[in-house]
Amino acid sequence: MAGANEWSNWAGNQTAKAARVVTPRTASEVVEIVRTADDEGMTVKAVGSGHSFTPAAVTDGVLVKPDGLTRLKQIDREAGLVTVESGMPLHQLNALLAENGLALTNMGDIQVQTAAGAIGTGTHGTGRASGSIAAQVAALELVLANGEIVICSPSENAELFQAARLGVGAVGYVTAVTFRTEPSFLLTAREEPMKLDAVLDGFQELADGNDHFEFYWFPYTTSTNIKRNNRSTGPAAPLSGFRHWMDDEFLSNSVFGAAQRLARTAPRLTKTVSKVSGSALSARTYTDRSDKVFTSPRRVKFVEMEYAVPRTAFVSAFREVTQLVNGSNWNVNFPIEVRVVPGDDLWLSTAHGRDTAYIACHMYQGTRYEEYFKAVEQVLIGHDGRPHWGKMHTRDAEYLGKTYPRFEDFLGVRDRVDPKRLFANEYTRRVFGD
Repeated sequence: MAGANEWSNWAGNQTAKAARVVTPRTASEVVEIVRTADDEGMTVKAVGSGHSFTPAAVTDGVLVKPDGLTRLKQIDREAGLVTVESGMPLHQLNALLAENGLALTNMGDIQVQTAAGAIGTGTHGTGRASGSIAAQVAALELVLANGEIVICSPSENAELFQAARLGVGAVGYVTAVTFRTEPSFLLTAREEPMKLDAVLDGFQELADGNDHFEFYWFPYTTSTNIKRNNRSTGPAAPLSGFRHWMDDEFLSNSVFGAAQRLARTAPRLTKTVSKVSGSALSARTYTDRSDKVFTSPRRVKFVEMEYAVPRTAFVSAFREVTQLVNGSNWNVNFPIEVRVVPGDDLWLSTAHGRDTAYIACHMYQGTRYEEYFKAVEQVLIGHDGRPHWGKMHTRDAEYLGKTYPRFEDFLGVRDRVDPKRLFANEYTRRVFGD
């Protein structure tokens, strides 16, 4: 059993033993935590829900838990601005927004992350015109290393805002987030099998022709499952309770989890498991509230690496990855996920300045992934790939500084607001330098 000061992430691949674990309930309490840590010569790191696979939250100093900062602070329905404390989980935020006739424009495929954790690591969905959750942030409240509480936005402390809204926790402790929202809307989801060659040959049309497009390729097969989500005027036609349970709980979690455990125990069966998985889910169409379509439960634990490549390079890069996997003996037991987003202007966004496609590789918890991830990573950095800040990778500040045009600007803000590196850890020293 873990001790009181021990922490591990959801996947179990990152652990920490902190000198002290605290759960503040107000921004003022965060100020005292920061000042005390500074006096004692200790670092401070926030943890969210633990859904990052990197050591971004690992510390032997003061570990700050989010559970006490989960309240709604302000809501302006007319302007669509909603301010919540940083530890509020996205599922709670979604329910709150729905009650007020509002919604986020786009989301990733899970909703268990905290508000600050989701934006700080660059969590994103897939979309023709919208991408990351951080791009939907209008303002932040954060505590700096000197104990000052600061508000930042595009018009107030603008450079700090650019650095902090996607800053991997290295700039300050975010205590509240103001989201730009829009009136709630429905999405019609159309999910169906499609052959890989057909998806790649028609990739640009599929990405451009749908509000939200993604697909999963099942290694060692020619099978994919594609997902097209488009805005709908209704009426709502959600999945029946039985169909939701059958597809999203039983097949996608219970049966898939059992298949993964079988493949881990008997790796020679991996290709068979992949073929069966690729044919298990049938086509379906339904219309529901946007967050219910964007997100789904993920109970089968895995580790993940995800890279962003220029969308113009995607098809070539993905064909290299499929050839690599099919010719390997890695026993890849999870589908590879592909999503797309438009370019944006966030300094550390993986989509900064370019339309982007994401290639996400997963492996079931407890199976060997190192050789697989390393080889795919080499392919993707050959296409100017940028690693997701919260997912596994081996890149460092030297590499990242070459692929992010505003990297030095970010470092300049960090030097100004945290010169003693109160919010640093081993991971931030690797990716940002010291």
